[in-house]
Amino acid sequence: MTKFNVRHLVLAAALTATAAFALVTFNARPAAAQASECGSGCGEPNPGPSPTYSPSPSPSPTPTPSPSPSPYPSPSPSPYPSPSPTPTGAGSSGNSIGGLAGQRFNQMITNRVLGTVLLGVNEQINCSDCISAFGSAGSFSAGIHGRKELTNNLSLLAGIAYTQYNEGGYKITSAPIGAFALRYDFTDWGSSRPFFDVGTILTPWEKARYTRSYDTSLGPVSVTSSTNASNYAVYGRAGWMSRLSPRDEVAASIEVWQLWQRVSGYTDSAVAFNPFGASIADGTDRTSLVKIGGQWTHLFGSNIETNINGGWVQSFASHSGIVATVTGQGVVVPTMGNQGWFEYGGRLGFRVQKGWIVDLFANGTLGPQPVGNTIHGGVGLRINY
Repeated sequence: MTKFNVRHLVLAAALTATAAFALVTFNARPAAAQASECGSGCGEPNPGPSPTYSPSPSPSPTPTPSPSPSPYPSPSPSPYPSPSPTPTGAGSSGNSIGGLAGQRFNQMITNRVLGTVLLGVNEQINCSDCISAFGSAGSFSAGIHGRKELTNNLSLLAGIAYTQYNEGGYKITSAPIGAFALRYDFTDWGSSRPFFDVGTILTPWEKARYTRSYDTSLGPVSVTSSTNASNYAVYGRAGWMSRLSPRDEVAASIEVWQLWQRVSGYTDSAVAFNPFGASIADGTDRTSLVKIGGQWTHLFGSNIETNINGGWVQSFASHSGIVATVTGQGVVVPTMGNQGWFEYGGRLGFRVQKGWIVDLFANGTLGPQPVGNTIHGGVGLRINY
C-alpha cells in the first residue's frame, strides 16, 4: 500500500513541476514583448535590440500589369480579308455597243463624203479636162483628182487620196481612198439636157480605233481598242443640167448608193479597270442611201468661180455587223436605224492665170447623231487643159 502511495506521490510532484515551468515560460514571453513595445517611451534607456542575422529574401519578380480592358473591345481580325465590293454595270456596258454601231455608221458616211471630192462634187457638170492637187483639214486629206473627156459625151472622173479623220469617239488613220466614175452627158441635146453617172469609192485598208464608255457602281470606264477596217461604195446618179448663160450652170439630180464596211474582230484593250469587257467579232456594216440634190456654178467677172451644192440624204436598209460578247450580259447585237441628214459643199476658185485656178472648198453634213454636224475644208490647185 505504502509503495503504491509513494509512486502516486512522485507522479503528482512531476506533473506539478511541469505545469509550474510552463506557466513561468508563458508569463515571461508577454513581458518581453511589453518591454520591446515600450522602448524609450517608457523612460528607460533602450540599448537597442541585439543584431540578429536574417537571410535576405529572394526578390520576387515584379508582376506585369494587365492592361485595363477597353469598354468597347475591338473585334479580332479575321484571318480572311473581306472581299472587295462587286461592281454593277453590265447593262451599261451592253448599251455601249450601240455607241460603237453609231461610230461605225458615221465612219461609212464620212468616208463617202471625202470620196465624193475625188469625183468633182464641187465642180460643174460639164467642163474641160482638168487635174487638181489638193489638201484638206478638219479631216486630213491629200491627193489628186481630175477628169478626162473620152468622147464628146463620155468623161472619166477619178482620184486618189490619203486620209485620216476622227469623229464621235473613233479615229481612222492610214486610209487610202480611191474613186472613179463614168459620166455620160447628152451634149448633142443642147444647153438643157440629162446626164448619168456610175461609179465607186474604195478604201481597201485603214487603221481604226473605236472607244466605248460605260458606267459602273465603282466609277466610269472608257476603253479604246484598235483594229482594221475597209470601206466600199457604188452609186448611180441621174440628173438634168442647164446652161442658163455662159456664166451659169445649174443641175439637179437623184443618187442611189450602196455602202459596205468590213471591220476585223477585236477584244477590248487592257485597261486598269474594265469589269465588263467585250469581244467584237468580224462583221460587215451596210446601208443604202438615196440623195436628192442640186448645184449652181457661177463665174464672177473673168477670174472668180463659185460653186454651191447640197442635198437631202436618207438611209434605208441599214444593218450593223457588230456581234459583241459582253461580260455579264452575253451576246449583244445592236440595231442601226434609218437616218436622214443634209449634205452641203462649196468651192471658191481664183484664176491666177489662164488655165490655173486656186480653189478653196468645203464639204460637210448637218443632222442628228450618229451622222451629226461635220465640216471638211481644204485648198487645191487645179489645172485646166
